[in-house]
Amino acid sequence: MSVLIEPKFARVIEQAEYMWFTTVRADGQPQPTPVWFIYDGTTFLIYSQPTAQKIRNLTGNPKVALNLAISHDAEEFLVIMGDAALDRSVPAPSQNASYMRKYAESIPAIDMTPESFDAMFSLAIRVTPTRIRGQ
Repeated sequence: MSVLIEPKFARVIEQAEYMWFTTVRADGQPQPTPVWFIYDGTTFLIYSQPTAQKIRNLTGNPKVALNLAISHDAEEFLVIMGDAALDRSVPAPSQNASYMRKYAESIPAIDMTPESFDAMFSLAIRVTPTRIRGQ
């Protein structure tokens, strides 16, 4: 069951370039990783390398968290807890219009082309929020 994100947080999410995505390893160790993402008003979509540790982590435990500091002193923050699943139905990053609107200029900045980005980040993760904490 997805939860609704308040409009004030939705605006912050829309403007954020990345969020911290935390999965949990098989040994119980949390593993935070900064990720690019898009939010469609209901779920978050993250592209990953298929061999990344976070993919192995999700296989054992689909419970995840996304978070960001809204203010520089982190007095304002957002933590989104949710369930993650691989989503093989989405197009490649370069074919995802929403993703490219957000990251088209950032891809060359990391010395990649849309095609090389597609090849490297070929697996999509969909996160459905189940609980939100923020202020």
